[in-house]
Amino acid sequence: MTEDKNSTSTEHLKASVKEALGKLTGDTRIEAEGRRQKRAARATGVPGTKPTGSDRD
Repeated sequence: MTEDKNSTSTEHLKASVKEALGKLTGDTRIEAEGRRQKRAARATGVPGTKPTGSDRD
């Protein structure tokens, strides 16, 4: 359980760094990729919940 949480936190951190790097350099592709990775990390981070904006039941 702890390993999953650490993995999710690590993925979220890597995505945040990638997004910030994209903003800093003006590279919109890297920035968008970081945002997508953050959403993916959040979606897998809490079992039993659905991602924001999802219309799944």
